[in-house]
Amino acid sequence: MPQQEEKKFFAVFLPMLDKQKSQHFRADHLSFLEMMRSRGHVYGNGRFVDGSGGLVIYQASSFSECEAFVNQDPYVKNGARGYEIHEWEAVWA
Repeated sequence: MPQQEEKKFFAVFLPMLDKQKSQHFRADHLSFLEMMRSRGHVYGNGRFVDGSGGLVIYQASSFSECEAFVNQDPYVKNGARGYEIHEWEAVWA
């Protein structure tokens, strides 16, 4: 039986680029995250209370897979948000 590839965590910062576009594409962004969560790719997400953007914790097998997910996000596709990806060694209490 082939060994299952280990999933890694990636912290993806989504800095605000355009507030109007962010408001316009918010529902699409949230639907996208829910779909990705149902497929086991999104572990958590939330906005920054200061309005500067948000954070999504993805699970993926590689940086390139995570980046492919991020580039499907309506916020990123439509120029509402930028992105910054960091592989994250999660420690859970």
